[in-house]
Amino acid sequence: MGIFSIAEIGINHNGDLEIAKKLIKEAKEAGFNSVKFQKRNIDKVYTQEFLNSERESPWGKTQREQKAGLEFEKNEYDEINRFCSNIGIKWFASAWDLDSQEFVNSYDLEFNKIASPMIVYNELLEEVSKQKKHTFISTGMSNLEDIENAVNIFKKNNCPFELMHCVSTYPMNIEDANLKKIVSLRDKFKCNVGYSGHETGLAISYGAVGLGITSIERHITLNRAMYGSDQAASLEPSGFKMLLGVIRTIESAMGNGEIKINDKEIDVAKKLRAHL
Repeated sequence: MGIFSIAEIGINHNGDLEIAKKLIKEAKEAGFNSVKFQKRNIDKVYTQEFLNSERESPWGKTQREQKAGLEFEKNEYDEINRFCSNIGIKWFASAWDLDSQEFVNSYDLEFNKIASPMIVYNELLEEVSKQKKHTFISTGMSNLEDIENAVNIFKKNNCPFELMHCVSTYPMNIEDANLKKIVSLRDKFKCNVGYSGHETGLAISYGAVGLGITSIERHITLNRAMYGSDQAASLEPSGFKMLLGVIRTIESAMGNGEIKINDKEIDVAKKLRAHL
């Protein structure tokens, strides 16, 4: 199948189901394997003091109104589940609390995702790993001990997983990419390693492909100028199509590394070495 591709919709739908459907459709048309959302119970993830604090947004003047405005509930996810099934693309979601993971579990999904902020949430790691679904574990804002702890929990519970190299800045600066960490993670943990990118542009993602990643996740948006904290670190549909096209080209070009003459070179060699 090659590199597994994830279009991270996250909260870029801005609480609008029609925008979500457009993003799903764009990901499908670009050839991506899956789309991913984020699910939160805002009363579990944030303090009441924070939720009551001021924040201007399209939904009101408090943090609560803004956070609630970005959350889809059962009716929306039922429609997302139906829509993805109809057009033939997988979907899953990263949960930020145990209630949200239980909600995500109510759908027949193939994958789980541990978002970078949640890699230190041991109760969530235990719950997810006990489900035995293939899980993508992002490693942003984490030190070696954090990653080791997560890996040990997933190994203890015999849950298939792969790590995803990630730098949790939005957008990420080029000099912070540290792509060689992909190799370090693979060597250290003897597991597959993917890449979850928050940069602008495509070059860094191509570099990650060259280092042998097994999965790639990039945020998708209809327009980077839209409202939202993740939009600037996202790709518009035209960029998404270009990304996957080049990834498949790079995959084809990588070969198997065997040192031998290419069969197609034999006749050329005869001609060019005829005088020898």
